[in-house]
Amino acid sequence: MLSFVNLFRVIAFLEGVSYILLLFIATPIKHFADDPQYVKLLGMPHGILFMLYVVLAFVLKSDYNWDAKQFRGVLLAAIIPFGTFFIERKYLKTVN
Repeated sequence: MLSFVNLFRVIAFLEGVSYILLLFIATPIKHFADDPQYVKLLGMPHGILFMLYVVLAFVLKSDYNWDAKQFRGVLLAAIIPFGTFFIERKYLKTVN
């Protein structure tokens, strides 16, 4: 059965990958090749994954006793490239 923490891990990974693709592949193609189709293609899934990441972070906050500083870090990681990968390693590494 898929627990909230395992779902959060999957969503964090997918959100991180979609953000990296959007920032480092789709946006440069949009600006340098004048082709916005990749931004349109990746934008909606990334937005949905971002919202799921934030909602699941709120769900897990009390379960894992994240204080305000830790919780801000978890939320901030969603807007920093590669941040969600760091959060998975730092806060969820020991969680089953």
